[in-house]
Amino acid sequence: MGVRENQEVDQLVRDLLADYGKDRDIDKMAVFNQPDREAVILIVKKLLRLVFPGYYRDQVYKSYNLQGNLTVLIEDVLYNLSKQIEIVLKYNAVCSIHPDNIDDLLTPEDEAKFKEQAYCLALTFCNRIPQIREYVETDLQASFQGDPAAYNRDDIILSYPGLKATTINRIAHELFLLNIPLIPRMMTEYAHSLTGIDIHPGATIGKYFFIDHGTGVVVGSTTKIGDHVKVYQGVTLGALSTAAGQALHGVKRHPTIEDNVTIYSGASILGGDTVIGEGSVIGSNAFITKSVPADTRVTIKNQELVMKGSDGRIIGKDELDQDEAWFYVI
Repeated sequence: MGVRENQEVDQLVRDLLADYGKDRDIDKMAVFNQPDREAVILIVKKLLRLVFPGYYRDQVYKSYNLQGNLTVLIEDVLYNLSKQIEIVLKYNAVCSIHPDNIDDLLTPEDEAKFKEQAYCLALTFCNRIPQIREYVETDLQASFQGDPAAYNRDDIILSYPGLKATTINRIAHELFLLNIPLIPRMMTEYAHSLTGIDIHPGATIGKYFFIDHGTGVVVGSTTKIGDHVKVYQGVTLGALSTAAGQALHGVKRHPTIEDNVTIYSGASILGGDTVIGEGSVIGSNAFITKSVPADTRVTIKNQELVMKGSDGRIIGKDELDQDEAWFYVI
C-alpha cells in the first residue's frame, strides 16, 4: 500500500476506535469472557455422536473399540462443556458490575468455585444423556410412522431436519433446566440455522414429537407440548403479544398443546392461556388465540376461487371437469 492508502487506513482505525468508545452495548470488548460459539457447535456435534453412535462418527470409528471411543468422547464433552459453562457462570455472576474485567474481580477461591460448579453441571447433564436418547427414540418412531415417504429410520436420522432440530432442542432443554445461561440458546439457534426450525430451549416437549418438513416452524419458550403431537411446516406456537417486553420475562406466554394433536401447515396458535385439547386437529392457516376443546377439528372456510378464460369469460363450477389447460386462477 502507498503512503496515501496507509494514511486513509490509519484515519479509519482512529475513527472506529473513537466510535467504540461510546460505551454502547455493541461496543462491548469482553469477548474472552463470553462462550465461544464455534466451541458450543462442536460440543453439539459430539453430543449428536453420543445420541446416535452409529450415524455421527469419525472416519476412524470402529465398532470393536466402542468403549475406548466412548470414553474419549465423554471426557472431551465433559471438559469442553465444563469450560464453556464456567465462562457463562462467571460472566453471569459479575457482568452487571464490570463485564470488561471479570477476571480482575474474581479471587482464586471464586475461580475454583466456578470451575467446580461448572464441572458438576456438565456431569449432571451427561448423566441425563440416556434420558435424552429415550425421548429421541420416540421421536424417531413418530417420524417413521407419521411419514409414508420415509424409506426407513436411517433415512430419517440422516436427512430429516425435524428430527435434527428436535434432538438438539432436547439436548439444549436439559441444559436450560439446569439454569445454564446462554449456551442452550446458542445450541438451538445453531439448529435453527441448519433446519429453519426455531424451537426455544425452554419449550417443554413430550414423547413421540414429529415435525414434518419443518421449514418456518416456531415454538416459543413457554410452550408446553404433550405426547404424540405432529406439527407441519410454517406452524407458530407463539405469544399473543410481546409489547410489554422484558416485563413478560418468565410469564407463560405461549400455548399448551395436549396429547395426540395434529397442527397443519401455516397455523398460528398464540397466547399463554390458549390450550389445544387432546386429540384435536388444527387445519392449515388457522389463527387461534382461544382454547380449543378436546377432539375438535378447526378448519378455515374455503375462499371462493374465481377462474377466467383467456377471453375474460368466468368459468363455472360445472365446467371444471373439461379441458382445464386454457384457464387460470386470479
